[in-house]
Amino acid sequence: MRYAFILLLILHATLASAAWQAGAAKADITPTEPVPLAGYGGKTRMSQRVEHPIWLKALALKDESGATSVLVTADLVGLSDKMVAIIAKAALEKHGIPRERLVLNASHNHSCPITEDVLWLYYELTPEEATVKDRYTALVYAKYAEVIGAAIAKLAPAELAFDQGLAGVAVNRRRSRGPESRALGGQVDQDVPVITVKSGNDLKAILFGYSCHTTALGGLSINGDYAGFAQLELEKSFPGSVALFVQNCGGDANPLPRIRGRDMEATELARMYGSILAEAVRQVLTGTMTPLSGPIHAAMGRTELQLQPGIPLDELKQRLPNLTGMPRREFEHFIRQYETLGSPPGRVPYPIQVWRFGSGFQFIALTGETVVDYSLKFKATYGWNTTWVCGYNNDLTSYVPSHRVLKEGGYEGITGMFEYGHRAPYTENVEDLITTKVGELMQQKK
Repeated sequence: MRYAFILLLILHATLASAAWQAGAAKADITPTEPVPLAGYGGKTRMSQRVEHPIWLKALALKDESGATSVLVTADLVGLSDKMVAIIAKAALEKHGIPRERLVLNASHNHSCPITEDVLWLYYELTPEEATVKDRYTALVYAKYAEVIGAAIAKLAPAELAFDQGLAGVAVNRRRSRGPESRALGGQVDQDVPVITVKSGNDLKAILFGYSCHTTALGGLSINGDYAGFAQLELEKSFPGSVALFVQNCGGDANPLPRIRGRDMEATELARMYGSILAEAVRQVLTGTMTPLSGPIHAAMGRTELQLQPGIPLDELKQRLPNLTGMPRREFEHFIRQYETLGSPPGRVPYPIQVWRFGSGFQFIALTGETVVDYSLKFKATYGWNTTWVCGYNNDLTSYVPSHRVLKEGGYEGITGMFEYGHRAPYTENVEDLITTKVGELMQQKK
């Protein structure tokens, strides 16, 4: 009787997995001309060479209910509200993908071109550089539409499975900023979540993630940083598969050590970090993974994060003449908001997405540069072995500190807000607001 029950469970898992249809595709977004590079403030960096191609990659999943969900990863620093709206509108109009079933994740790559208005206060482009940026942005929009359509066109019967490994690349970077930072928390998330998409014995796609800034490199080449090297290595190890990297909650983590000013040595270091991550994924694939069944219950909602009071208008004007570069652009931005809106906005819209799989697995997609505490918190709440938490979805709205990071202060908690165009740090309830909304979405039945 016991063996019959076990066989019944195995049969149920097999049938559930076989109910999936899946398709994966990729689109090359490597620029064909020198472009202004994203990711770092200061003097505009123009690309001089291509280390390796950069990509958009899409995974389309159709469950037994007939609903299609699409996740797109990008070797980009991020997206803006404007970009998300354009991409989502095209996905709905061309392919019928509703917004809650479209997840747009960026690796936060710092060796990619600038696009549209992402981190617009960071850069001071010449008219010629702005024209190049606009030309490249048009290419990116076209490639998003192309890759989503290609993944949907490839939908075919498949089996999905999940497990996670470990990698030791990430270090909490807040502890690396001098002696005064040594007492700060050293929290990191070393988990490497992996979803495989198979058709029989053929491995069609590998979806994997990690919580760490893609900032091993900062030179003048186009590449995908350590995440790009990891994807290249996995696709070489498993010919015919598409390897998609998801940036998790790496807002306060860096690959360390890093090398600055010696590009060739830094590239080899990034390649090594990519190899470590790829090996972590390979070890997961050699083990026994847990089948995932559908359907996907997709939910999307929005909360509003509140900001502390900003700098008064008189003080902004008084300090402005002594500023140059990005700080000056930030203050000019706040002054314009006072003059046009009455005051800089005090709230920031914050979308959240949750995909709950029928087998009890959940994929939580947060917005912006979320710090590691959110990943650790939601996995502890909803299941360490059944929950995948990622940041860097939707708009690259800001750093998103936890209560701990906000209390500690520093770049990710306080000073990093200005470069995103926000008047001040978030209020102390930022973590509570996000936690409450995630809880609400987890309870939605649709």
